[in-house]
Amino acid sequence: MSDRLELPAVTWRPISAKYLIAEFLGLLVTLLVALTLGVALIFTGWDAAPWILGVAVAVVLLYASLTPRRVRAIGYQLRDDDLLFRRGILFRRIVAVPYGRMQLVDINRGPLLRTLGLSDLRLVTAAASTGVAIPGLPEAEAEELRDHLVALAESRRAGI
Repeated sequence: MSDRLELPAVTWRPISAKYLIAEFLGLLVTLLVALTLGVALIFTGWDAAPWILGVAVAVVLLYASLTPRRVRAIGYQLRDDDLLFRRGILFRRIVAVPYGRMQLVDINRGPLLRTLGLSDLRLVTAAASTGVAIPGLPEAEAEELRDHLVALAESRRAGI
């Protein structure tokens, strides 16, 4: 009998819905850069520039249409021995980070996330592939989660 991860029994904790604003603003900047470069290429007389501009705009708009679902797919769950993290729609990634393996729990707040009252929580372990970044957490929740995870990590490493 194998000890497989029972995902249907897991209740995922979502990130803040305000994170969607940050994602859309990032896409807006990407769209503006693509439009600026596309228009500049059109004025240089390059025949393929309108097609490239159209494809770039279509890709950004397609990505924007998937963004609400992509943000809703991000979640985490605290279990007895580890933290589970998931993200992705088509390529789903689920990572289990054991508390005793956590070496660093870091909170990042860029200017946009700070304005929205959000934070990114980053967990670092010795294995590079298990590093996890939980985006879009409310600041108070991120700080509370960081303190809780640090306490759990210290107790697991100490063997308590």
